[in-house]
Amino acid sequence: MTAPQQAVTVLGLGQMGSALAAALLDRGHPTTVWNRTPGKAGPLAERGARAAATPREAIAASPLVIACVLDHEALHTVVDPAADTLRGRTLVNLTSGSPEQAREAAAWAASREADYLDGAIMTTPPGVGDPAMMVLYSGAEKVFETHRPALAALGDPLHLGADPGLASLYDAALLGLMWSTMTGWLHGTALVGAEGTPAAAFTPVALRWLTAVAGFLTRYAPQVDEGRYPGDDATVDVQIAAVDHLLHAAAARGVDNALPGLLKAVMEKASAAGHGQDSYAALIEVLRPASRT
Repeated sequence: MTAPQQAVTVLGLGQMGSALAAALLDRGHPTTVWNRTPGKAGPLAERGARAAATPREAIAASPLVIACVLDHEALHTVVDPAADTLRGRTLVNLTSGSPEQAREAAAWAASREADYLDGAIMTTPPGVGDPAMMVLYSGAEKVFETHRPALAALGDPLHLGADPGLASLYDAALLGLMWSTMTGWLHGTALVGAEGTPAAAFTPVALRWLTAVAGFLTRYAPQVDEGRYPGDDATVDVQIAAVDHLLHAAAARGVDNALPGLLKAVMEKASAAGHGQDSYAALIEVLRPASRT
């Protein structure tokens, strides 16, 4: 005999909220859903979800309540009128926001005698439920471990620490990494495409290169933590000379140079600060707050 799956409520049925509810249903969790526009619950109700008429009814239905709405203002609009119903339950907030908003929400939940986890879904709706996709959580570890089996239905649950703001902070940092990487790939695609190379031909080479770049990150992480940047592989000044080749090649082909121009400016700032003979990791010294430098 297998134990019954935990009942879960999902508040908010936009594309992401609907994907969350569907993943829970796929794993056999009794799922209650609510949305401001009731019609959005229809497809999930056909799959076995219970459609609640009000947030209060939805929250009362399950010990675990997952909220995924537009923003924190919308979150409070939904849960504040039913705050007393949260007592003794766990609110998992997967609404995008800032670390400061996450900490405020955690304090709000604690004042209502509810447990709280903040989270960040590191995929788009089609990836929800894929165990290869991360969902980041922060808040009390005991609360996280209690609900880990249910949270695993949404993706690989990764607990970052007790500070409720950590998931939002990691989310912002990882999105920055994604945008920088994707824009760099698009710039490279535009560059080779100027001479007829299709994106589909360039991309496998780019992906192989990113494997090497991942190795650089692993190498440089201890340098960043220690504040020592031995330039025994390539120095900042060498990288400045190399980026000039990129700038020239792009300019000659009419490719926009805003991104590599920005990168060169940061490298030059690091060099001017005395890090010209250090490794590329030394750029952290001009990126981090002055109080840390």
